[in-house]
Amino acid sequence: MSSRPAAAAAVLSVVALSAVAFCAAVPAQAAPAGEATVSVLHGVPGLKVDVFANGKALLPDFQPGTLTEPLKLPAGSYDIKIFKAGEGPNGTPAIEKKIDVPGGANATLVAHLSADGKPVLDAFVNDTSKIPAGQARLTVRHVAAAPAVDVRAGGTPLFKALENPKEASATVSAGTVKADVVLAGTGTVAIGPADLNLKEGTNTVVYAWGNASDKSLALKTQVITGLHSAPSGVKAGESGEASSSLNTVVPWLIGAGVLALAGAGVAGRRAVAARR
Repeated sequence: MSSRPAAAAAVLSVVALSAVAFCAAVPAQAAPAGEATVSVLHGVPGLKVDVFANGKALLPDFQPGTLTEPLKLPAGSYDIKIFKAGEGPNGTPAIEKKIDVPGGANATLVAHLSADGKPVLDAFVNDTSKIPAGQARLTVRHVAAAPAVDVRAGGTPLFKALENPKEASATVSAGTVKADVVLAGTGTVAIGPADLNLKEGTNTVVYAWGNASDKSLALKTQVITGLHSAPSGVKAGESGEASSSLNTVVPWLIGAGVLALAGAGVAGRRAVAARR
């Protein structure tokens, strides 16, 4: 894995927030050249939000545990506002931002809890590089309010001491893997075990999200397809909604803007960038 500069992280945050804006705000025929692919995961337990773009509601009552289908959007400028569900569009938004969206990125924006339980927003770059024949890529992202964890495959630690909000990735043989997540350095199971079907030529991204303190820990899986190496290579794509399966994880984070949802709502904003 390689580190990403903070500047790239900030750009990806902008791209992901703007994904929802395109659907209702910009006619395809008027779009500037260039496209981005963006998915959005809501991983904050018990909190609904409304997302507005250019004054129009795009994701009303966005529910925890929801992963959007990948969105294609043109490069352009958007006015994004995020409210606690039911408080927009005439109230004061927690976040209001004019943004310019570059084309070419493939990213997932994740609203989740930090290790100490504070709502935050992080953007992750999805690895769409080619994978050797017979292989699959497995990526695990720790976005839960929980301490560091080890990820095991068949009872053996595969990734150790993964902290929120970091990521680990590996290329493995295609097939079914039985995995679980345990508290780092222990045998105490936090999530799983679960079977994960890793198909050839895919990047399976598993998110551990929720809150350990109220036992709301859960899993969400995103599958990026079409990563076969030549001569069978095809154009990369994505599958958005996914099953509750589980797998690996260790350091790598691309921070983006941090979303503070004050009280029962969304409140505050700060930029976060990290290297593994």
